[in-house]
Amino acid sequence: QVQLVESGGGLVQSGGSLRLSCVASGITFQYTTIGWFRQAPGKEHEGVSCISSADPSTYYADSVKGRFTISRDNAKNTAYLQMNSLKPEDTAVYYCVTDPVCLGPGSKWTARNHWGRGTQVTVSS
Repeated sequence: QVQLVESGGGLVQSGGSLRLSCVASGITFQYTTIGWFRQAPGKEHEGVSCISSADPSTYYADSVKGRFTISRDNAKNTAYLQMNSLKPEDTAVYYCVTDPVCLGPGSKWTARNHWGRGTQVTVSS
């Protein structure tokens, strides 16, 4: 059974930082591409960042480039999303996903495999 458990969300002021974690089980983590998606109130899901199993290569939505950093620790079956210079528009539920397709703008990314339950990130102005 695949499980993705996110943590690290919370309430932070504009300009602050948070580090999200995603612990995976039931998959061969080191061979799995991992992504972070988010959903703001009243909006569709959008891709934020992806990290491949090989190299690894990283991908970012334009809205977070230069502010967010994705990483992974295969020994711990864990992926991370370091979020700096947070803005109120980053407020959303953030989800960890497996095997995303991270092509084009973040709004076009897809993830049709496994999703975690999400962690809430709220950025106050």
